[in-house]
This record gives sequence, C-alpha cells and structure tokens, in this order.
Amino acid sequence: MTARARVIVLAGPSGSGKSRLAGRLAKAFGWPTLRLDDFYRDGDAPGLPLIADGANAGLVDWDHPGTWSHEDAFAALRSLCTTGAADVPDYSIAESRRTGSRRVELDGATRFCAEGIFAAEIVEECRQAGILAAAYCITQHPVVTFGRRLTRDLREHRKPPLVLVRRGLALARVQRQIVRRAAAVGCRVTTGDRAFAELSDGAAEGDHAVAR
Repeated sequence: MTARARVIVLAGPSGSGKSRLAGRLAKAFGWPTLRLDDFYRDGDAPGLPLIADGANAGLVDWDHPGTWSHEDAFAALRSLCTTGAADVPDYSIAESRRTGSRRVELDGATRFCAEGIFAAEIVEECRQAGILAAAYCITQHPVVTFGRRLTRDLREHRKPPLVLVRRGLALARVQRQIVRRAAAVGCRVTTGDRAFAELSDGAAEGDHAVAR
C-alpha cells in the first residue's frame, strides 16, 4: 500500500528533549506525535529483563528494549503512514501497565513524529519500508539530561524517588553508548534546537524533512 505520510523518528536518551521537540513541531507545523513509550509491556508480563547488578538489581530493567513491544509499535507506525490512523495504547509508567487506548489520526498531515527511548530500534525497519522521512538522536550533556529526567520523573511520580535517582545515575554513565547506538542506525545526532531548525528549513522549502 502506498504511504500517505512518512515518519520523523526522534530517538535519544530519556530526558534529552524528544517530547519537547515533538511538541514544538506539532505547534509549528501540525505534525502529530506517536509516543513510542506507550508500547511498553505491562509490568507483570512474563520474561521481562531484570537489572543484573547495582543498587537496583532485581528490578525490571525498563531501559532494556525487551520491555517494549517492537512489533506493536511498528504496526502502528505503518498504519499511520498508509491509512492515516492507528489505535494505540495509553500506558501509565507509574503503574507499569496499559490503562486504555486511543486513536491517533493524521488529519491529512504528510509528516508525523514518533518519539521514545527505543525509537532507534525501528529506524532501519522504517527505512526499508519506505516510510522514513528523517531520524534524529536528540542529546544534551549528561548532567543536563540527568537533571531534566529526574525533575520530570519526580513530578510524574513515575517510580520511587530513590529508584529514580539510581536509575538516572546509571543512565548518565551509559548515555554515550545510547547515542552511539542511535548513530549506528543512521540517526543524526544533534540537539533539539538544531533539529527543530533543520526541520523548519525543510518545511519552508516544501519538503518537510530529508530521509537519512
């Protein structure tokens, strides 16, 4: 089926500014957003990967792609690109479960954003399917990312505070690995402001985005 729209994938570490960038693009150009983190598996699903060591050892490793439904996320992406709509889950990170569902519709938009910490996992698949408009890895200095992530997670009561602090420190140590992985699948590594400027220039030229 011929694609009606193509996706702008926004990957990068948790707290790097992916959601903020998607929101700015939605406001500026009307590009809808698909939240890929809504495709997490429920906390009681069998076989979830666990943290092997450190202070949080034994807890579910929610930063491991094994906690995320790649197949469901890509199916929603493909449906949006080919039909302009998709039914997607609502996920509560605080409760570690799906709490309902909603319908995402493009309403005629030819571009939309898909953002989440596992976004890099679907870049190559989107490219092969011919539905990729662009792929970015949004990143900041690890200290900035740590602060933003912790502030957000505490505000949203995502997990107990001590768990969040320990998780944040662990993620800060591996942030460069996360960025390298995204770059390896073709994501352009940049800040949210620079990505917004590039995509804005593309929109002004009438091409919206350039596939990468």
